[in-house]
Amino acid sequence: MDKHDFQILDLLEKDGRRPYAEIAKQLVISNTMVHQRITKMKQSGLLLGTTIKLDQRKLGFEWGAFTGLVLREDSDSKAIIEALKRIPEVTECYYIAGQYTLYIRIVAKNNEHMREILYDKIDHIPGVIKTESMIDFGTAFRRNVPLK
Repeated sequence: MDKHDFQILDLLEKDGRRPYAEIAKQLVISNTMVHQRITKMKQSGLLLGTTIKLDQRKLGFEWGAFTGLVLREDSDSKAIIEALKRIPEVTECYYIAGQYTLYIRIVAKNNEHMREILYDKIDHIPGVIKTESMIDFGTAFRRNVPLK
């Protein structure tokens, strides 16, 4: 990674759909150089892709929760993760240390929908002993790691 790589990443972080030609012009380097470096960053796994950010509330998902999962056996985590992947309202899943094995983020349309997700779906996954949730009132901020 050199200064050009960091500059390219900085511009892409601000607008992941920015054309390579525009990046090249702004950095005063060739379009080919930008293309090669982005390709190299993708192949190395540093650049995982570009995504769009959705406003979940504008899509009708008014509720959010962070939920810790206590498992019968930590070795059950692979099967439990696969079951969680089949629940579209589970948007994130993390391995953590402490009283929980997994920590997930759930979105729901309303209170009843959240109850259905927790009690009718997640609590019925074999190996999940207990869940504990904290309601999410909104994101104060979210960002990537610093590039410098």
